[in-house]
Amino acid sequence: MTSLIAQGNSDIVTTTIILGLIVFALVIFFKTIRIVPQKEAFIVERLGKYSKTLEAGFHILFPFIDKVSYKHTLKEQAVDVAPQQCITKDNISVEVDGILYMMVVDPKRASYGIDHYRFASTQLAQTTMRSVIGKLDLDKTFEERENINHVIVAAVDKASDPWGVKVTRYEVKNIIPPQSIKDAMEKQMRAEREKRALIAESEGDRQAKINRAEGERSETIARSEGEKQKRVNEAEGRAFEIEKVAEATAEGIRRIALAINEQGGTQAVNLRIAEQYLNEFGKLAKTNNTMIIPSDLADIAGMIKAASSVLKDKQTPAA
Repeated sequence: MTSLIAQGNSDIVTTTIILGLIVFALVIFFKTIRIVPQKEAFIVERLGKYSKTLEAGFHILFPFIDKVSYKHTLKEQAVDVAPQQCITKDNISVEVDGILYMMVVDPKRASYGIDHYRFASTQLAQTTMRSVIGKLDLDKTFEERENINHVIVAAVDKASDPWGVKVTRYEVKNIIPPQSIKDAMEKQMRAEREKRALIAESEGDRQAKINRAEGERSETIARSEGEKQKRVNEAEGRAFEIEKVAEATAEGIRRIALAINEQGGTQAVNLRIAEQYLNEFGKLAKTNNTMIIPSDLADIAGMIKAASSVLKDKQTPAA
């Protein structure tokens, strides 16, 4: 019985030793083998001193001698820069935040160049931001975002070069002025919009007046041209009419002259003159209460005789 118990105890001890050896072997295995993922780098120290940098792939280390002390991602990292209060050149307090993009280009320097490169980079970005904002007026801070980004990238990238870190870009996310300043800016923008609206309305009214004036001018010119042409046409018509009347009168006179020169023409003229004289004399008597008559009615015959002598004088050269 005692021998059986002793044998059982020895079996347990043996099993324990075997399990211990297996565990030890597993620990040695995991301490020896390292698989580095893509776009990562491991820093290996041997007995507390930098030994090598493990890149992506399978690697074997010396157990208990080699130790992976730092692990770095080689991907580009986006780091939030916390909001901070900045004072502008015109003494306005604004809250500014942003985002910083960086990547590790030298894992060894990133491990031993600085204790915490992400924290250091964000702190440097904040201090540079305060410096840049302090040189700008409030209105310029909204317009100069691109310039602010470039200045911060240049400053942080220069400082982080010994750390093995490359700063690719920086973006300002928000620039928040105090509420009172926001209200004033809103009033200013509203005033500017109203001003532009009034200017646009006045320009439209001015253009409308110019268009109406141009239309009235064109209408007046067209009307005057039409009136001018009308008067020219009327003048030409009257001239043509006078010409035709003169021609007809001249033709009538020529025919009268020919009739007078014919036989009995002189007697007919004398008779016509006498008739006209008596006719006009009769009209004078009808239109006036007072009638003037010649002192001697024999003057009628004398007048006819004088007219006849004139006609004879005119006819003599023609003969």
